[in-house]
Amino acid sequence: MKLERACADVISDALLERLRTILPEGQGGKLIAQAYDGAAVMRGATGGVQRKVQDIYPTAHYTHCYAHQLNLVMQKATSHIPQISHFFSDMGGFASFFTKSTKRTAVLDEMVAHRLPSASSTRWNFNSRAVNTVYEHKDDLVRCFQTIRNSDAFDGQTNREAGGFVRMLEDDSFCFFLNLFHKIMPHVDILYSQLQRRNCDSIYIGGAMQAFIRRMQNIRDAVPFLVGDEEYRGPVQEPAPKRRRTLEEDRQHRLAEEVCDTIMTHATERFAFTKHLVSATLLQGDLFQQHRRKFPDRALETTVEAYPSLDKARLKTELSLIYDNEEFQNCSGALALYQVLMANNLQDTFAETVSLLNILITTPMTTAESERCFSTLNRIKTFLRNTMAQDRLNALAMLSIEKKMARGIHDFNSRVIEKFASQKDRRAKFLYK
Repeated sequence: MKLERACADVISDALLERLRTILPEGQGGKLIAQAYDGAAVMRGATGGVQRKVQDIYPTAHYTHCYAHQLNLVMQKATSHIPQISHFFSDMGGFASFFTKSTKRTAVLDEMVAHRLPSASSTRWNFNSRAVNTVYEHKDDLVRCFQTIRNSDAFDGQTNREAGGFVRMLEDDSFCFFLNLFHKIMPHVDILYSQLQRRNCDSIYIGGAMQAFIRRMQNIRDAVPFLVGDEEYRGPVQEPAPKRRRTLEEDRQHRLAEEVCDTIMTHATERFAFTKHLVSATLLQGDLFQQHRRKFPDRALETTVEAYPSLDKARLKTELSLIYDNEEFQNCSGALALYQVLMANNLQDTFAETVSLLNILITTPMTTAESERCFSTLNRIKTFLRNTMAQDRLNALAMLSIEKKMARGIHDFNSRVIEKFASQKDRRAKFLYK
């Protein structure tokens, strides 16, 4: 559907019109969630699309895409400290330097044999690639820039820029932050992947966030022992020989601790339990022992308030039985508990619990997958391929989106070739006179 304008009123009217055809009158309670990327027009608490939809469907609770929230956490942690902001600005200059000239790229390919990925302010996995590449190939990059600077084949501006990059890579402060973020970024990448899993639920995300914050705390505790390029081997072993840190090193360590504190603080705030995440704590297996000693009445009240279709008394009875049964304590998430109940044909016995599990499992946690579909479409249907028919577009899009599945099919390529070869009249016959 083509919209006249990208404003909240037009978008919400289009969504509501479509929802009326999907949900007949009286069945609005089946719409339990809505998820967007956090743009102001979508997430606005008073005039945004999510507010206008929730005015009609009260149980359609809004979820800010968690993958986008992680990007916002990293942006906040790196933008409010000028030195860190300058560091990532400098990181972006490496790829920019080589993309401006094929002669520069030729030297890079010869001496480093690895291209430098571009950084991005909205995709932090791109920044992770840039940090890791510069960290792993730092010595080769120094030689590459020195070769360019000392060569007569380049103009004066190129020589000056190459000299600046040499000084940057040899700067103690730059090397310290490069080492720091080389340790932080892998954990960000892991969490970023976890937040985009198709089968993730709020219980799984809660556990992933707790593990991420613990890892950030470990890195923060190790900051006093992090010196330049020196490999960190744990907070117990101090670098030898023991010496007093300089004022510059003290400043670097304070900034590193501030970065870790900011990441942990904003991650905790942005991923704080909303109503549907509070509901998830009722079914979190590692809390069953605690819930058995003291039933989580407040979480139950919040859950029933968020989803009025649930029977409070019956749900409490069923949860009490689940907490007393040790077999359920090994369930690591909502999906695992749901599968146990269904496998043992207990869906009628624990009907309200199954209803709550259905809500938690189907609540969208991220919108990144749908955005990747649009990105795929942009790559396939370009200006030069604008005359592509719909059937071919659908087939290519499906192959691109589900490439992992296609690669896992045995003899997929051979079977496609055989199918193509078996068809008749594959091409028109041209007659030359």
